[in-house]
Amino acid sequence: MKKIILQSFFLFASMFLVTSGICAQDTTNRISTVVAPPLFSGNKGFNTWSFGLHAGALVPTSAFGGRNDFSKWKPSLGYGGYIKAQVSHVFGIQADFLRGTLKANNDRLWAGAPPVSPYKSFETDVHWATSLSLVATLGNINWSQLHTSIQPYLSLGGGAINFNPSLVNTAGTTINFKPSGSITRFYVPIGLGFKANLSRSVNLDIGYTIGLVDGDDLDGYYKEPYISDRFSYGHIGLEFALGKSNKAQLARHNPPAQLAGNMKSADDAMIASLAASEARYNSRLAALNGLQDELNRMKTDTDGDGVSDYFDKCPGTPRNVKVDGAGCALPEVSVKRDTVYKVETNTTYVITAEDRQVVTDAIRNLEFDFGKSTIRARSLPYLNKVAELLTKKGISLKLAGHTDNVGSDAANMTLSRNRAQAVKQYLVSQGANSSKIEAMGYGESQPASSNKTADGRQKNRRVEFTIY
Repeated sequence: MKKIILQSFFLFASMFLVTSGICAQDTTNRISTVVAPPLFSGNKGFNTWSFGLHAGALVPTSAFGGRNDFSKWKPSLGYGGYIKAQVSHVFGIQADFLRGTLKANNDRLWAGAPPVSPYKSFETDVHWATSLSLVATLGNINWSQLHTSIQPYLSLGGGAINFNPSLVNTAGTTINFKPSGSITRFYVPIGLGFKANLSRSVNLDIGYTIGLVDGDDLDGYYKEPYISDRFSYGHIGLEFALGKSNKAQLARHNPPAQLAGNMKSADDAMIASLAASEARYNSRLAALNGLQDELNRMKTDTDGDGVSDYFDKCPGTPRNVKVDGAGCALPEVSVKRDTVYKVETNTTYVITAEDRQVVTDAIRNLEFDFGKSTIRARSLPYLNKVAELLTKKGISLKLAGHTDNVGSDAANMTLSRNRAQAVKQYLVSQGANSSKIEAMGYGESQPASSNKTADGRQKNRRVEFTIY
């Protein structure tokens, strides 16, 4: 037993020294942070593949009972490895390999008791044992950690074991159970253990596996009644995660802790948002209070003259005194009662053919700058005659501006109105009575000709004069 323990210790120590170098390099040289992907986003953001190496003690018995064909089992060295694919936070699929030796004898008998078999001892060389198992990570030890340090696990699988036993009978003769070749049997491995994380990518693996063999010849001895042989393997080893170092191992990631962290971040963001909203509300409330105070000050009228104290430049004005907009008293105005103004009414205006010809000439020769309401100089002499006519006879005039359909309706309406107003302003500047001139704009709504031709559009760009 001591020899097996020492062998396992030296094998594990060498593995641990290599791992320590990797862990130290990972700790000192890498500064990237392990980032967990968002919840419910699948496994792409995690490292899901790993492999492991282990060594330990093989014994031809089971911790959960069962018949032993020999009275005293002897621990022997076993070693192996595995490749694992983690398909979810809980379940993984693992391919295992195991090799070693199983030994037992009949030294442990009751005093005077007869031997339980015709053999003194046996030794079985396990050439290989391979299996495919489903591994369930039971849960995280500390649910408050996003990436836990310890993960217990259970495993159950099936596979094949190849072996060749040899026995020593009571006479001391060694008997090879199968002189040529070896025996292969189906077996079921059932395991349990836990993994402790040494670094981002290396885990310590401590476990115990029971192998249930479909046969009673693992020790080379058939004994009635027939009961399947079994063996145990206690091991310690290292697991190495494959993938990028800034990704978390799926098996050690803790979704409840991530959900709790997300909820805390959301709560903190909501609290910060509420605090900011409260600060903005208080700021706006203070501004509103300041505006209300300013409004109250502007509405105060101490002397009652109708002008607030804020604008009153002459405070203290008596209430019965009329004041101007600055709150100062208005000067008294005396009106002469004997002034008489006489206004003539019922004046008749006669519009002659010559008058209409003046207006017609003005219409024909009225031109504006393109797209503008600026009257061209050549049109002014004709407008001067219209202004003289209006001033001399007091005739009323209606100006109607029109455009073609080039451009938007709103722009054409504005242009037609501005051109009519430009004609009115010019006539007024020449002495015509502004109150007797009406200027209107109709845009493109009243075409005089078709807008489909250049000549038609030219006719539609006009200002009509109507005298009455």
